[in-house]
Amino acid sequence: MKSSLAPGIRLITSFSRDSWYRSFILFLTFLFYTAYHLSRKPISIVKSQLHRNCSTVTPPSGLNITSNVTWCDWAPFDQDNYQTLFGVLDNSFLVAYAIGMFISGIFGERLPLRYYLSVGMLMSGLFTSLFGLGFYWNIHSLGYYAFIQVMNGLMQTTGWPAVVACVGNWFGKGKRGFIMGVWNSHTSVGNILGSLIAGVYVSSDWGMSFIVPGLIIASTGILCFFFLVEKPEDVNCAPPQHHSEQETGETEPLLQNSAHVDRTVNGCVTAESVEVVEEHAEAISFCGALSIPGVVEFSLCLLFAKLVSYTFLYWLPLYISNVAHFEAKEAGDMSTLFDVGGILGGIMAGLVSDYTGGRATTCCVMLLAAAPMLFLYNYIGQRSIGTTIGMLLLCGGLVNGPYALITTAVSADLGTHESLRGNSRALSTVTAIIDGTGSIGAAIGPLLAGVISPTGWNNVFYMLISADVLACLFLSRLVYKEAQGWCGRVPRVRGFKEI
Repeated sequence: MKSSLAPGIRLITSFSRDSWYRSFILFLTFLFYTAYHLSRKPISIVKSQLHRNCSTVTPPSGLNITSNVTWCDWAPFDQDNYQTLFGVLDNSFLVAYAIGMFISGIFGERLPLRYYLSVGMLMSGLFTSLFGLGFYWNIHSLGYYAFIQVMNGLMQTTGWPAVVACVGNWFGKGKRGFIMGVWNSHTSVGNILGSLIAGVYVSSDWGMSFIVPGLIIASTGILCFFFLVEKPEDVNCAPPQHHSEQETGETEPLLQNSAHVDRTVNGCVTAESVEVVEEHAEAISFCGALSIPGVVEFSLCLLFAKLVSYTFLYWLPLYISNVAHFEAKEAGDMSTLFDVGGILGGIMAGLVSDYTGGRATTCCVMLLAAAPMLFLYNYIGQRSIGTTIGMLLLCGGLVNGPYALITTAVSADLGTHESLRGNSRALSTVTAIIDGTGSIGAAIGPLLAGVISPTGWNNVFYMLISADVLACLFLSRLVYKEAQGWCGRVPRVRGFKEI
């Protein structure tokens, strides 16, 4: 009697070699960008430690504080304009990130992604750690911390265009919204882990709140150098398909580059009638990427959507600490609920946009719903623990859902638009343009929050609500086109073919 395979082995062999490689690349890129966001988060947690209400802090024995009301603060953030100084730190990072992103996409098209990502993560780890070393070196210069933030912002731009381009090399359209919605949870997972790790050290040794995340992202850079595979062709896997099921009638996974049919025999993939379209395609120009239908609208929408998201990223722990009177660690832990909601919102946005074929409409509806929820959170969000948890989850989902959809599925759709004739080398440039424009909003939001917050947190929330409404307005033409498609006036095609 022939012996049967063990159930575990039978499960393993049921997946093709291509499937294992695709899963591995999806996991690696998820890990890489989790590390990027993990290393960005500590500054928002440490803010409430750099400037505290010293009247509530027990002084060390033998310290005379009768004439020093800021004895527990870290200079230069012991001044009355500390919120403005925090805004300088935020914008040193975010302005550098926004400027560098437009350049990074161009390099991402032309340099090996493995080297580009590895160097980017190693350098991000270095500058993140240098910020924390300021605690041990007793540095009190705003210029030092601002310079570190600028350099870290430039290094962090290596991440997003490169990981999206890598995923784009391996995956075809399929159910892109859902798959990339799940994959994009790396942003929120990174924020959560960064908050929790920084929170462990913030009250006693805030330098380690930066050094530990810095070591983590540097370690992932080494992992990237040894294990990242940029393209399926490098390991003799079948390249994916650029066109969706609705256009080709096939059911291949995300982003295929050639018109061919795959046959799987005993776990090995063979290709018939292979016609590689983009093998020698040139990288797209900046103006060429801008001319792709939908790129400008989604870029401007993301500018305002990211303004809201990053204002929460950098100011939510301080807001919770000030309004709900939580300790620094408790405020940081509570702020992670916003990111948990963001994970759910990103997945939901992907599912809905896959089902309806309406990327723009999905974003617009969620942004419109976010505006009144932000208003309610500001007024009733701190009344009880249950209310705080519920409102943070809801606001996080509605704010980060559209942001996640635009930076992943929408960017990939536009980067493999029909007008490109199969040239997927536009992916990195298109992604950089969209996320770079969004990063301008990410720089403006925390800056405005720093300027407006001294006049009251209500005004900060009015600014965020206005930004959400403006984000919707920039999508109005695309929403109208999608509505026409649903009414049968124009062909309904997923992936912005007729926008």
